[in-house]
Formats: sequence, C-alpha cells, structure tokens
Amino acid sequence: MGEGEHRNQGPSGADDLFGDTPRRVRVLLPLPLAGAYDYLLPAGLDSPRGAIVEVPLGKRLINGVVWGEAAGDVADDRLKMVVRRYPTAPLPETVLALVDWVAAYTLSPPGAVLRMAISVPAAFAPPPPITLIAAAPPPPDLRLTAARRRVLAAIVDSPPRPLRELALEAGVGPAVVKGLVAAGALAEVTTPPPPAFAPPKPAETRPRLSPDQQAAAARLTTAVANGGFSVTLLDGVTGAGKTEVYFEAIAAALTAGRQVLVLVPEIALTAQWLTRFETRFGCAPAVWHSELRPPQRRITWRAVADGTARVVVGARSALFLPFPDLGLTVVDEEHEAAFKQDDGVHYHGRDMAVVRARLGDHPAVLVSATPSLETVENVRGGRYHLAHLPARHGTAVMPQVGLIDLRREPPPRGRWLAPSLSAALTETLARGEQALLFLNRRGYAPLTLCRACGHRYECPSCAAWMVEHRLSGRLQCHHCGYTIRRPTVCAACGSEDSLVASGPGVERLAEEVINDHPEARFMVASSDTVVGPAAAAEFVRSVAEGEVDIIIGTQMVAKGHHFPALTLVGVIDADLGLAGGDLRAGERTFQLLHQVAGRAGRGASPGRVFLQTHQPENPIMQALAAGDRERFLASERAARESAGMPPFGRLAGLVISAGDAATADHGARLVARAAPRLDRVQVFGPAPAPLTLLRGRHRRRLLVKTDRQVNLQKVLRDWLAPLRLPSAVRLTVDIDPYNFL
Repeated sequence: MGEGEHRNQGPSGADDLFGDTPRRVRVLLPLPLAGAYDYLLPAGLDSPRGAIVEVPLGKRLINGVVWGEAAGDVADDRLKMVVRRYPTAPLPETVLALVDWVAAYTLSPPGAVLRMAISVPAAFAPPPPITLIAAAPPPPDLRLTAARRRVLAAIVDSPPRPLRELALEAGVGPAVVKGLVAAGALAEVTTPPPPAFAPPKPAETRPRLSPDQQAAAARLTTAVANGGFSVTLLDGVTGAGKTEVYFEAIAAALTAGRQVLVLVPEIALTAQWLTRFETRFGCAPAVWHSELRPPQRRITWRAVADGTARVVVGARSALFLPFPDLGLTVVDEEHEAAFKQDDGVHYHGRDMAVVRARLGDHPAVLVSATPSLETVENVRGGRYHLAHLPARHGTAVMPQVGLIDLRREPPPRGRWLAPSLSAALTETLARGEQALLFLNRRGYAPLTLCRACGHRYECPSCAAWMVEHRLSGRLQCHHCGYTIRRPTVCAACGSEDSLVASGPGVERLAEEVINDHPEARFMVASSDTVVGPAAAAEFVRSVAEGEVDIIIGTQMVAKGHHFPALTLVGVIDADLGLAGGDLRAGERTFQLLHQVAGRAGRGASPGRVFLQTHQPENPIMQALAAGDRERFLASERAARESAGMPPFGRLAGLVISAGDAATADHGARLVARAAPRLDRVQVFGPAPAPLTLLRGRHRRRLLVKTDRQVNLQKVLRDWLAPLRLPSAVRLTVDIDPYNFL
C-alpha cells in the first residue's frame, strides 16, 4: 500500500485500528445509475466528502467518491464496507457541485458526469519516489578497480544523481554502480519526483499593447483583482490581438497565486498558442485532451490536483479536472459548436465553464471575433461585461471580401475555381505570398455513384453516403467510420469502370491546384491528414516558415492560426453550411466564413477574400461582403425572437432509437402519447430524425419548445420519469441541442 492508503477487512473482520463503530456514507459511482449507494466506512478511516475510495459492487471492486453521510434507512448488515481510500486529496467542493449541477441541468445520471472527473484512476496513487545515488564513506575492505575509481571520483562532492547519469559520466556500465551500492561505497536515497510543470512567470515578457488592448486588458485584470464571479466577453475582430489581452488576465491570476483554465474547442488550434504562451510566461502550460497518452494524463491530473499545474489549456473535458484553487477560466472561440458534447452527457463546455466560475466564485472570460447570439444577448442584458477590440493590431487592416456569383461566373466544366478566383491565386503566387482555399468537405468526393445504373454507395449502418478518399483508395462513412476499398465494379449492376465521383472534397480540389500550379507547394489540411497535436504543430510550423504556398483545408484551418504571409482566401462553396436547416445554420455559416476570411492579410500586406456562392443576395453573404457583423446579428436576433427560439426560448431534443424501425416507431409513440399538454410548452413530432439510421440504430425525434420562464427540466422529468420503455429502446435527452441530425 502507498503512503496514506487505507484498507479494511470487510464488515465481519475489520482491523482493530478502525474500531467497531463504522459510519454510513453515500458513495457516488462513475456509472449511469440513479444515485449514490450507501456503504459502511470503518471508524478511523478518514474519508470526508469528496474522498476517492474503492468499494465493492457485486463481484467487482470499483472506484467512487464519498458524496456525504448516508440517510441510514438500510440495516448495517445489508451494507458493504468501503475497501480503501486513495491517498489523494478529496475532490474540491466546486467539482462536486459542478457534477450535481451538470447532472440536474442535462438530466443525466450524476455518476455519468462523475466519470469525467475521475477518468484517470492511475493518478489516485502518488507517483513513486525517485531513487538517486549518493556518496557514502567507503568501507575499508572495498576492492577498487579503475572503473570503480572513476565512479567514486565522479560522485565526490556532488549532489545525488540518477544511476544511469552517474554511470554515463564515469564511462562505466550500470552494473559497476550497482556493485558499489551493494558494497556500501555508495548509498541509494529516495526523493519525491520534481514538479511535472514549471511555474509560469507572469512578468517574463510583457508585450507592448495598443491603447485598445490596454483598455481591454485593464477590464480583465480588474475583474481578476476584484475576485468574485463575473463574465466578460472579449470581443475583437480577427487579428486584433485578443490572446495577448487575456494573457494579461492570466498573469494577474498567477500573481495572485491562483490556477487558470483555458478552454479551446479543438486541440489542433493550440500549436501557435502554446508557442506564444511559452514566450510570454517562460514555460509551457499543462495540456489536457483525448490524445494524451495515459502516463501524461496521470501526471497532469495529479499536478492539477496538487496545484503544481498552474495553467491548463484543454478541450471541454478539462472542466472536470480537480483544480483546488481555480481563479480564472477563459473560453477561447466561445462561439464554436465543438464545445457541445453530443455523446454521453450532452453538455456545452462554454456554458458549464460559466457555471463552474459561478460555483467557484471567480471570473470567466469568453473570447471571440464572432460571438454567439446567446453571449451577445447576455451582454445586451447586462449579465456579461464587454471588452472590445474594434481594429487589428499594428498596421494590419481587415481584408476586402468579394462575392463571386457562380450563376454568372461558373467554373469551367470539371473544375471548382471560378476564373476570377483562379486569376487571383495566380497573382498571389507570383508575388511570393500564401493562399488558402477553403472547402469544408473532407476526402475526394462526398458521393460515389455508378453512371450505368445510378447506384449510390451508402453506409450500411447509417443513412449517409460513403465519402471517397482517393489518397487511401477507400470509401468511408464519416458518422460511424465504416470503410471499404474503392470498388472497381458496381455492386448493383456489375459494370466495370462505371463509378464516378460526384462533387468536390479537399483532395479533389488539390488535384485541380496541382494541374494549374505544378510548381506550387501545397498542403491538404483536414482531420484526415493532420491527425493529433504533433501533426497540427508541424502543419503550423511549415506554413509559418514559408514551406507551403497553398493551403487547401477544411474548418480546422479556419480559425486561430496567424500566418502573416497569407494574403488570399478563397471559399469554394460558401453556401455549404446553409443546407443544414437547423436554427443555427445561418449563424454558424456567418461565423465560419468570417473566421476563415480573417486568416487573410494579418501581416504587412493587405488581404483579399473571395466567396464563391449561388446566393450572393443572401443577407449573410451581404453582411460578410460589407464587413457588417451588426447587420447580420440584428437580422438573426429578429428571426429568432419572433420564432421564440434560443436565446429567446428554450429547446430540448428527444431521440428515440432502436435496432429496427418498428421498435423505434413504437417507442416514439409511447413517448409522444405521454407528452404534457401545458401552456407555453410545445411538442413537435415524433418524426424520423434527419439522420434516420446511425450506427445501426433507427432514430425518431421529438422537439420540445418552451418560453424562457418555463422550468424545462421539471417538465421533462415529470414527463419521462414514469415512462417504461421496452429494453430495446434507447431514449436520449439533449437540453439546448446544437445538433439536429
């Protein structure tokens, strides 16, 4: 057992150390169960609320968290005993409160939320001490060889050091050092491992801020200095230097001795951010995301818990890390839909970050060049403060945005760049500048069909077309991951060489670029080609150092990157996002296109942006061309308010799924028949979900809409709790849905 670790013998044979008066405690388990279970805690075993323990569940042992004293309505002889408490600090009260809050808000089992907070069991035990070699008085009968003399000379008057380091310096093998230890001429000493993360230095490099940046930074640092809960929107155009501004707030929190959490929607966005952070603070922050290897997850979780990880940058799951003294939360690119988790617990990282700040009584900063309408309305209503950066930093100016009407200027047959965009690309390359061609569609083509019989390749488990990836020679479903080799004959009619690609993806766009500009150096940047943080960092480095002339990318290149030599952005299909049909389709399209346009002209040379569209008259396209965000927001606000849609109303999505269509229909009817008939509550459906089949399950959908004043969670609990659905039917509830598929 490690230091501070306690075990017991069970109810009938507990160690005398614990006495004979066990306490009752409630232990929440990281499972989708109704609530906490009662256990007996032996007397003398100190396990306060938040302590991480191991308990029996059926025939297995499982980790859990002490949630408080038990109610005591079950006889002692029916309760099982806590097996041990892990030697780590209890989860902070803020984390416990966050688990309860998220569970209640999302209508999720608390244990399913807790799973995200104790996801690294290897971190519950302290790291093993480090063994070092130190000098010791040599015994009189020590037999000395030349190798042994070199070791003793290397260690004399020096601090203890690792065995291999000492052997390397002395030019001997490890066995020589071990022999000296066995002979008593050297001693083994143990020491705790050094901190995993160096402490950031708030005053390491203070950048020169513009007057607008200074004013915005003053707002944020004042909020940190004053303490207490507040939310400030840092709203600035692309290239305004928002990161440097909130770095000042981070510096203020560090100076006050507090920890800081920075949330980003995609870890691929952090490559340049990490470099800038290290330049500003003299060291790298801790990083948290799903790509971390298990040893690094263990080290980081433990460092957060013991307070030595002072700044953490991570994906939305970093919200549930056990910060003991969190003093500032920053949500970068707060408008991003990637902050919404659509599997398991359906929570929004931005909104829960604000909740955690309120529970922890510290400031939160939301950062965006295109803030969400929800956040804008909170500023308008006085619930959030505003810090504004209206212009780009330094001499850079916003790029000119032009619309290419594809109805009047279509690309030549079999091509995807309109003549004017193609000409602009040629001019840009001739000047030695960089260009970005943006198409938010992975692979080579979104659809493969047979020109002989019209057969279209569809995923057998999802109601979705198979996307062709010509680089790998495969067809893939982007929903479930199902892949097949690209066929040579049609599966329906057997025709040979009849399969054709329909529509462009980034790979097909690259094919056109290669044909037109064989001398240009290009890179395809999508989640298929830039996989993981290391690949993202290499992508950023190669572009920043001028090794790439043309970037051909999806949404992963649309935001967060600063490439001063990039002066041209061409959007191949600006209308693509408008086909979604959900209430945020227009907002997401505006945000994405505004962000990708903002990659152009961030250095000394002015930028140009071309949006290829079949709808140049669309208000979104007009607002983008005019650089008039307020016009778009006013239009979007009016449409949402008149329809009673968020943020002026509330929504919940209910998805009923089953392995066959008839069972899904039956389950949907049972849910619909029990629907409440209440004022200010509307229930739409059931109807087939837009993605009717997903991962082999047939899906039906209902949408619940209420006024802001209605307690939506209570309505749903009263409606759904009494339901007894067939075991083959799965019901998923999504409060504040972002995905309507």
